[in-house]
Amino acid sequence: MRKTRVFKLIANVCRLILACTFILSGFTKVIDPWGTAMKVNEYLSIYGVESLQPASMAFSIWLCGAELMMGCMLLFKVRIRLISIFAVLSMLFFTALTLLSATLIPVEDCGCFGEALKLTPWQTFFKNLALLPMAFVVWWRYRPDKIFAFNALEIVLTVTFFFLSMYLGYYCYRHLPLIDFLPYKVGVNIWEGMHAPAVEPGETETVLVYRNLETGKLHEFSLEDTAWQDAGKWEWVEEILTAPGRVYMLCVTSFDRLPRACAKRFAALIRRAQSEGARVVCLTPQPLYGVAYHDFGSGEVRCYNIDASTMKTMLRANNGMVLLEEGVIRAKKNCRDIRP
Repeated sequence: MRKTRVFKLIANVCRLILACTFILSGFTKVIDPWGTAMKVNEYLSIYGVESLQPASMAFSIWLCGAELMMGCMLLFKVRIRLISIFAVLSMLFFTALTLLSATLIPVEDCGCFGEALKLTPWQTFFKNLALLPMAFVVWWRYRPDKIFAFNALEIVLTVTFFFLSMYLGYYCYRHLPLIDFLPYKVGVNIWEGMHAPAVEPGETETVLVYRNLETGKLHEFSLEDTAWQDAGKWEWVEEILTAPGRVYMLCVTSFDRLPRACAKRFAALIRRAQSEGARVVCLTPQPLYGVAYHDFGSGEVRCYNIDASTMKTMLRANNGMVLLEEGVIRAKKNCRDIRP
């Protein structure tokens, strides 16, 4: 009898640890479906199944939502026998996957906690290795229960957890992450973050930023490098990230696929910026050749190239806006959330 009570206590501790881990892992990923989809695409590319990448967004929302849902069901002991089986199977799969990621096919970061917490593949593997026996303990504790013995309360809670988890991922896909764990979050000075002091204290370094007229790419030159003096190839640009006042940066993945409603919101934003005396620029990963402008319906806006992954790190959306004030990010919005 005493051994039974001790085992039940151990099983409850294991259940709570698993539940909290699944909830934390699922929540940090489901609120950032863009980042999770990028990580899924990385794994698909590594394993040579790039053909599945178009479904990565839907899969990421489902996977992370299911993980969050499983954690909630473990926490509240809903369909515990069935969920304990899923917990064992998922831990077996991810333990094997992270072992592969740490040995045969290494990746830099497993992405198990999204952008909130970075773990190396080996750290993730040992974390899964510790959780795996806990999943077996929970399964063993509840294995006498019936798998398909439903009651009204469990049905209601299961449906509630499912829809809340999936809707959370869908909402953050349509808008922006509820909590921003990225380097370019609101309140960050981008220039200072990108240019941490690389020289000795007390020394200064002057950097000139020029734009290649053929490719549209920005390049930094030191004073000793005189290649920037070729006026036929390089054009000096006023650095956006250190410009005084307000700067509205319109982020566009593709001008050809820019929704009409989004273009109208950009036009209204441009008019508002003009009335404020603020500056508006456009950032896009789409190739630009020479000096490029785009007319959103309220006058032409100067466009600059940006790396696609950098733009997705700055703004989790295909199209949207980032507001800078004195180089500090003050607001970020998905295009559909921009209001005149």
